[in-house]
Formats: sequence, structure tokens, C-alpha cells
Amino acid sequence: MELLIASTIGLLTAVGLYLVLRLRTFPVILGTSVLSYAVNLFLFATGRLVINRPPILDDAAQSYTDPLPQALVLTAIVISFGMTAVVVIIAMGAYLSGNDDHIDDQDGLFDPDKDERGADMGSDIQPGSEESRA
Repeated sequence: MELLIASTIGLLTAVGLYLVLRLRTFPVILGTSVLSYAVNLFLFATGRLVINRPPILDDAAQSYTDPLPQALVLTAIVISFGMTAVVVIIAMGAYLSGNDDHIDDQDGLFDPDKDERGADMGSDIQPGSEESRA
């Protein structure tokens, strides 16, 4: 059971990081949501994985489930839902004002061949300058 939970947390974290590193706003929003799911699952797993145990009800309970991680996860779900709504509204505003949803909005950055100056992608040296001849 622990291996399954640990693998799921690792997979959700990897997918979330991959999506956060994309250059569009929608995958970044999805990535932060997936990362919050991974954190919620991690918080839930910190309370030890026990089955068929009651929460703390009275002093006579021999074994119990820790209710603190469950309360933390519930709080984290509410906070992540609110933050996702805020980020979606900000992304929609940026898209409507700029007509694109690129994260790093530079001219010519997404042209596969050359940018508007004629330089190769990723190069800060303009063709014809002294630096390009050296």
C-alpha cells in the first residue's frame, strides 16, 4: 500500500512539474493543480495509512486515525481551488489583452526558424555585427 501511495505521489509530482515548465498558461494552471493534488496526497499519507480505525473520539480508544492530516488536506483543497480560480482569471485577462497565451512573450521566440531580426533562435547576436564574425 505504501509503495502504491509513494509511486502515485511521485508520478503526480513529475507530471505537475512537466506541465508547469510548459510555455503556455493552460498547462501551467493544470500543472499547479496536479502539484496540489500530489501535496494533498502527501499530507494525507503523513497521518499513517491505517484502515478501519476510528478518529479520536474518547480516551478509551486503543488505536485511532490521526484527524490532523485530514483537516490539513481539506483546508489545502479549499485554498488550491480558490488560487486556481484566481490564476484562471488572470490568465484569461492576459490572453484577452495580448491575443496569445505564451508565458514568456517575446517577439520571435516561438518562430521555429528565425526571429524578426534574422538571428538564430536563442541567439542574442545579430547577424552582421562584429560579435557574429568572431
